[in-house]
Amino acid sequence: MEFNNQFYHLIDEALTEDVGEGDHSTLSCIPKSARGKAILKIKQDGILAGVEVAEKIFLYKDPTAIFTILKKDGEMMKAGEMAFEVEAFVHTILQCERLVLNCMQRMSGIATLTRQYVDRLYGHKTKLLDTRKSTPNFRLLEKEAVRIGGGINHRFGLYDMIMLKDNHIAYCGGIENAINQAWKYLQKTNLDLKIEIETRNIEDVQNVIAVGKGKVSRIMLDNFTPQQITEALKLVGEDPTTIGFETEASGGINLDNIEDYAETGVDYVSVGALIHQARSIDLSLKAVII
Repeated sequence: MEFNNQFYHLIDEALTEDVGEGDHSTLSCIPKSARGKAILKIKQDGILAGVEVAEKIFLYKDPTAIFTILKKDGEMMKAGEMAFEVEAFVHTILQCERLVLNCMQRMSGIATLTRQYVDRLYGHKTKLLDTRKSTPNFRLLEKEAVRIGGGINHRFGLYDMIMLKDNHIAYCGGIENAINQAWKYLQKTNLDLKIEIETRNIEDVQNVIAVGKGKVSRIMLDNFTPQQITEALKLVGEDPTTIGFETEASGGINLDNIEDYAETGVDYVSVGALIHQARSIDLSLKAVII
């Protein structure tokens, strides 16, 4: 993960929201110069995610902090294990405690669910994508958790891919016009962006193949059954590189049916549930008396 300005802006805003005018609980009873140690205790099995995020948060607030990683992001974790140890100013530990736990619990839940989906795809060529169905202002860490769990990040936002969905197509007056207008836009702006277009039925797929060669990179097969996807892939061609289209199945895909979709040979499956259906993993940060 790239710890850039966006990441530190997220941290600043989260701490401002939580600390406000001051952490009066800590200010009232602990000297500013006091130093302490804490450990991250794992209370539930799963996939660990957010250790590097926790390290950056503590070091950002206290450059003198000593952060010792005991388990790495992406590793299996068991209840009773410890993930890291941190030694820093006590004020830093207590002010960052909830932010660190909120991030790691949420990220570990997403990584754990993602790994379950990835495991179901073992032996298939189909790859797992996330979506933009994420928490506002927390997408950066949610998508990082998907990556840690073994999934692949789809577009991050509206700016890094052209995705022509049903509403775009409706407002444009049809698939052909939507594709042509998007292609003209890219030529005019010199933007190096891929075009993906949503299809709802076999006729839509035929239209995209007819007008999208050399323009469209990926065809989304939205709410298709596995049988319909098999039919669509026959139109696209068994080897997508022959006419330049990748394929993505989306809509209604879950742990119970993802293998059925993978068996069609579709290139990608996108699952919004990786993020919006994930349950946080129980973790705690406990003081260690030095």
